[in-house]
Amino acid sequence: MLGSLELTLCDMQGQLFQMSGKENYDSEAFIKTFMKSDTASDLDLQFSHMQWSGEAYILSRLKEENGDQLTSGGTVYDGETLYWIGYIYRYWHYYTGENSREVIKQASPKTMQIVYLMYHTMSPEMAILRLKETYRDKHEIA
Repeated sequence: MLGSLELTLCDMQGQLFQMSGKENYDSEAFIKTFMKSDTASDLDLQFSHMQWSGEAYILSRLKEENGDQLTSGGTVYDGETLYWIGYIYRYWHYYTGENSREVIKQASPKTMQIVYLMYHTMSPEMAILRLKETYRDKHEIA
């Protein structure tokens, strides 16, 4: 079970992803850019000033560092889906210890968008285990 700090950071990342939709960023490009960024790597650390900065600051930092990779328009996921994806990705980090780059390799933004309707009512742990199982099944050597 995660503590209140970790759950707060899951919520913050969910709000950050939701904010990307309000800014009209292409969701897949935004999510990939964020999850592979130094900003996400900072959030993966046990202690980082980024954890206290809030989603607006994190978005501005991401724009500064990777603005050329953030595109407006395209496919923008709905706000609830974006929130869930951001929340689950951060929860996944705390639940398994995997960093953001490892997490997104196992569950792409498109996969997350597709499974949202089925998985968003599951516990975060169950959703993560199902996503990991699907990834493992796809990559098993026969």
